[in-house]
This record gives sequence, C-alpha cells and structure tokens, in this order.
Amino acid sequence: MIRRWNPAGPAAPLGRYSHLAAVPAGHELLVISGQVGVMEDGALAGTDAESQARQVLANIESLLRSAGAGPEHLVKLFTMLSGTEHLAGVRAAQGEVFARWFPEGDWPAHSLIVVAALAAPGLLVEVEGIAAVPRG
Repeated sequence: MIRRWNPAGPAAPLGRYSHLAAVPAGHELLVISGQVGVMEDGALAGTDAESQARQVLANIESLLRSAGAGPEHLVKLFTMLSGTEHLAGVRAAQGEVFARWFPEGDWPAHSLIVVAALAAPGLLVEVEGIAAVPRG
C-alpha cells in the first residue's frame, strides 16, 4: 500500500496533496507523460481550464486502467498551467475528481507551476504523473 502523509515541520499543504509519498517494495512504477485536455478524437475538451482539467484527469485515469491500475496508485502529480487565471478552474475540476478518486483525502504528492505556454495554442493545462502498482 502506498503511504502518503504530512509530517510535522513544514506548513500544512496549500491544496489537495500530501508532502510525502512512499512506495513499498514489490511495486512497478508507471510514469505518465504530460496529458492535455484533448479527447480521444483529438478535439480540445473545451476552451476553459476546468473543462480541460477534467479531460486531463479522465485521460490519466484511462491510462492507469490500461495498465491494470487506478487513481489510488498515484504517487505524484505535476501540473503545468499556462497562466494563474486558470487556477480556479483547475482547482474546481480537481475538487470534483479527487473527491471520487481519494474519498479519504489521502492525496498523492503534487507540484504545480505556471508556464508561459504549453505545446500547442489553446492548451491551458498539462498534468504528468507517477503511479506505483503492486506486482507479484
């Protein structure tokens, strides 16, 4: 079982994440490339950050399922936004999806940065991740 926690010392997390995550022996690490808000047909899920973030998280869940895993196996997420004006939309999408993925509030480690731009015009959100799946 992946262990996630917030030890005494640093301030409490500013959002839905844990300061630390540990992977026990016997797990295979999955590295998830940056996912953007594009649907299976290649169309952009929407022009707003909330729509794109929901699609990003759906893409991550689909990738995890294809590897015999689920969101509960996420150890670390890394979010990139193309502007601070997109924070509220991303947080709204995360709030809804994370409530389903992590009902006990046992969130993975997570970093977020604001970048000048993403790989293509119109992309507002990109998220990559690391998951640990028990094997054996």
